[in-house]
Amino acid sequence: MATLKKHPDNSPPTLMLRMSVSKAQELLRTQAERGRKLKAVTINNKEDYRVADAQLDKWREYTRDLLIQIFNRQTVGHEFFHVGSPSVIMGPNSLAEDIQDYQRYLQYSLDKLDSIIERVALYPVASDQVSSSSDPSNTLELIARRFPLVVRQLRQRRQDRNTLDVEDEYDVQDLLHSLLRLFFDDIRPEETTPSYGGGSTRMDFLLKKEQTVVEAKKTRKGLTAREISNQLIEDIARYQTHPDCRFLVCFVFDPEGYIVNPDGVERDLSHPVNDLTVKVFIAPKGH
Repeated sequence: MATLKKHPDNSPPTLMLRMSVSKAQELLRTQAERGRKLKAVTINNKEDYRVADAQLDKWREYTRDLLIQIFNRQTVGHEFFHVGSPSVIMGPNSLAEDIQDYQRYLQYSLDKLDSIIERVALYPVASDQVSSSSDPSNTLELIARRFPLVVRQLRQRRQDRNTLDVEDEYDVQDLLHSLLRLFFDDIRPEETTPSYGGGSTRMDFLLKKEQTVVEAKKTRKGLTAREISNQLIEDIARYQTHPDCRFLVCFVFDPEGYIVNPDGVERDLSHPVNDLTVKVFIAPKGH
């Protein structure tokens, strides 16, 4: 009889994502928005309440199943589903009590889901989900999210030996190049881009086989989020005409936290533009 393999210390496995951070956030935000629409439901009588309560149950069940698909442990989905159980009142409830239970239960669920969404970026992506064969963005997102940790570790050398300290954009590019070598074979730095706006420029890295361009930037004092966004918009326009570019990944290293709303910048700029798939990753976050 086959036996299940247990964790060496019998503790549950580390909580991980079964998809990219950006995909998980997109799915959960969409589901949260659907839940908020339930707050606007008008309940005038018991039949209205019955219909609204059934819709709430369907939304919560779908959210539970979605969380089970996103995380490698089912506990996240089940913990969400059992949050804020309605109060138990002996005898039939009045309509006012039903409405109060409905609104309270919905709000508890939304608060729990919002809390999960805020913490999604803290969890690593499971290694079996990181693949560079078709869409390399999962791999590149993993590198981007872990980049600040690598920088921190490099500063902890033994006996105060010299190390690479990431102080400017060139340092970001040098370290990023080394990390790309772990996952990609054909990396072409400083390829010339097609002419745009009267002249050509050089891209940071071209992953030839994956048809992906990687641009790296570092924030600094005086470089506003608006200027960073404008630079990324120019990059997106430029690479639409590049014959070897189907994916554009822009990594912004922001160790001082100059970008106040990194999630907003990522969300505004990470979307398909004609035939070009664009992903923007900013790290670290949470300043």
